[in-house]
Amino acid sequence: MIVSVDDVVRARQGRRLVFTNGVFDLLHAGHVDTIEAAKALGDMLVVGLNSDSSANRLGKGPGRPLAPLDDRARVVAALRAVDFVVSFEEDTPVELLRQLKPEIHVKGGDYDPESLPETPVVRAFGGAVVVVPFLYGRSTTALIEKIRRSIEG
Repeated sequence: MIVSVDDVVRARQGRRLVFTNGVFDLLHAGHVDTIEAAKALGDMLVVGLNSDSSANRLGKGPGRPLAPLDDRARVVAALRAVDFVVSFEEDTPVELLRQLKPEIHVKGGDYDPESLPETPVVRAFGGAVVVVPFLYGRSTTALIEKIRRSIEG
């Protein structure tokens, strides 16, 4: 399910590449909205997944990610909007962005493009950073809390 950067570069063939990234631990409607919005901006969507160690360093909570990388990749790759899934070990996808040079890098939610470490890299090769609307109340952390409450309660 996970492909290499070289696989993506070979398949690109002049298509408008859009990139988004995340942990995508427990896939929910907010993830799907972001992925579908990203795909609508181009011809080819590549989703970058944080490796297990990278996801763990993000500080999302104990035991995260819940699902291992291969499982997360399989679920994300099954979405109709996703063309390719790549993974990265670093804390940010900056190196992947340098290699793939997408026309558009998409972030979901309430990110400020000016504060993202990816923005200068993307702009340096002529790309744009787009923040798509956030589906409020949907997050993996909120799902985990809801599950905990239902078990305890």
